[in-house]
Formats: sequence, C-alpha cells, structure tokens
Amino acid sequence: MNVIESYLNKSRAILERVAAQQKEIEQAAGWFAQTILSGRMVHVFGSGHSRIMVEEMWPRYGSFPGFNPIVELSLTFHNLVVGANGQRQAMFLENVPGLADRILRNFDLKELDTALIISSSGCNVVPIEMAELFQRKNIRVVAMITKEHSAKSTSKRQDGQKLGDFADLILDTGAPVGDAMVSVPGLDTPVSPGSTVGGALLINCLKAEVARLLTEAGHPPKVLSSGAVVGAERAVTLFESAYDEHAHRLAGLYANVGR
Repeated sequence: MNVIESYLNKSRAILERVAAQQKEIEQAAGWFAQTILSGRMVHVFGSGHSRIMVEEMWPRYGSFPGFNPIVELSLTFHNLVVGANGQRQAMFLENVPGLADRILRNFDLKELDTALIISSSGCNVVPIEMAELFQRKNIRVVAMITKEHSAKSTSKRQDGQKLGDFADLILDTGAPVGDAMVSVPGLDTPVSPGSTVGGALLINCLKAEVARLLTEAGHPPKVLSSGAVVGAERAVTLFESAYDEHAHRLAGLYANVGR
C-alpha cells in the first residue's frame, strides 16, 4: 500500500466512525434547530485550525443563517507563520485564561442559544473556558473533539479539565492520537492529519439534519446556492436574504449587551 492509499483507507475508517454517531448528530441538530426556530443563534467557536470547521458551517455555499461564527483573528491568523501576528503568538494566546470571557462579553447570551465548540485535543484553555462559560448560562454545549487524541493529551488548564468536561454532548472526529495518519518510509514522524476530514463530515451531517428539521417545521432555511443550480437571479436573491437574516439575528445578540 502506498502513502496515498494509506491516507484514503484511514479516511474511510473516519467516515465509518462518523456514521456510527448518527444518534448523537441527530441530538445536536435537534438542539440547533430549536435555537434557530426560536430566532436565536448557534454559537460556533474554534481556535487554531479548528477555525476551518467554523467556516465550514457558515457562511459558504450550501449553508444557511442561524449560526454565529466566532473566529478571533489573534487565535487563527496563521498566514504569516512567524514575525508579527505569527503562529507562536496565536498558540500562546489560545492558552490565556480569561480571554474567553472577554470574547463572550460582546454578546447578549440567552438560554435559548446553543454552542458548538471545536478543538481536536480539547486541551487548550480558551475553547475549554468558552464551553464552561456557556454552560454557566445554561446554554447547551456540543463539543467536537478527537476522542483518542484528547484522552492521550494533557490539558493546559491548571485543574486538568478538558473541553469534554464542559460538554452536554460530544462528537468525535475519529482521527488518531496526534492527528497525523500516514507513516512515510524513512520519516520518523507521521504526516497528513485526519481531524479535518472527520470534522467536515460532522459539520455537514449536522447542517443537513438541521435543514431537514427547519423545513419540516415550516421554516425552510435560506441556503446560499450557486447560480449554476438555482439560476443567477435566485442565487442573488438567496444571497441577499440569507445575509440580511444573519444581520437581523446578530442584532439580537447585541441589543442588550451590558444592560
């Protein structure tokens, strides 16, 4: 088996792991749909490369409003790698206690809200504190982690608690310990992570199930759609109306901040 076949085979195993979590996916999607139907938003947060999953949820083609993507550039801007705004600073900041509180201070949170917190290891301080703060406000938290990797990793919190300790429900990306899945002959460390594969599968299963629930409830979502599928005019209409709905929902998160 060559390295390409190895990665593809391991990715198929991840697909099976996600498929085995259908009950959990349905539960999370049910909570998210209830939030959206109530006029509120699902808060989606990830630091580091977990930002990828936040953007996979919304906004992109095949997605719809109802999700509040919380992406802090100081924790996720990796393009420069070194120097100003470099990766060292981002990795330091995602383990600064109290930063999560400063982020959530910007929003008027309600018990009708729900949250999806993504962290492969579940061991960095900011995602853990985000989940903890949401739970303190009686907001349900779904954690997306890599269970094997989290179990073998050490929390950066002084008390040793991890993201899974502050979750009402856990979804597993199915990746291995260390995330990287392919061993290359002559190279002593593996390459090619798998959590992005599992994470994207989970996100889009959630998205599909939420869309089904909203539609069955008589409130079909405004899906960002390609003109190649729905025609140029309808694509523009959906684009504008979806972004308008997002703005109106977001306005509700700011209406009583600090009051």
